[in-house]
Amino acid sequence: MKIILLGAPGAGKGTQAKRLESDFGWPQISTGDLLRDAVSKKSKLGLKAKSIIDRGNLVSNDLVLEIIKERVAQEDTFSGFILDGFPRNIDQALDLEILFSSLSKKIDRVIYLKVDHDILMKRLTGRRTCSVTGKLLNIYFSPQRDIDECINSGGKLLQRSDDNEETIGKRLDVYNLETSPLIDFYEKKECLFVISAENEVEKVYSELLVSLEIS
Repeated sequence: MKIILLGAPGAGKGTQAKRLESDFGWPQISTGDLLRDAVSKKSKLGLKAKSIIDRGNLVSNDLVLEIIKERVAQEDTFSGFILDGFPRNIDQALDLEILFSSLSKKIDRVIYLKVDHDILMKRLTGRRTCSVTGKLLNIYFSPQRDIDECINSGGKLLQRSDDNEETIGKRLDVYNLETSPLIDFYEKKECLFVISAENEVEKVYSELLVSLEIS
């Protein structure tokens, strides 16, 4: 099964992708992870990407597609894979179609994890890390006992500097401007499935399996 996961930051794409990978062996392919891995391994494409990043420029779509091409040629992707974080806009989606057509591959499902804007803001701005246990918490959604456990043990709830309303708001604005049109793009191709990702993780996963016609 070859899958694309769509959804705004905070929608839970990574969580669901890792669960699918664990249960079915379909590797999660995150373009960000692929780039970091290629750079760290100093591969030919990685060195090329590093030189671009070091100059403060964005890595081109063509280079990202080359890295994806290398990844989906590996044996562990033959039974399927999960694209997480790509494509991010229509141009990338069209380029991806051309790439997969040249490789005789086809995306089977595009899953859109839909979450209300206000909930996304709370998920992202409410993220905290306990300074003592390292446990990830959310001041809006975590059980009070978990928060109390951190505080009572002498810990502090630490927030990442970029998890503020202004920065998160800009990230969501970029998503809505560039990525949201992909929903209509794939809907017209009749391969889009919409899942409410506002529910508990297990319920979202159950609905995801239904959309993949697994359960």
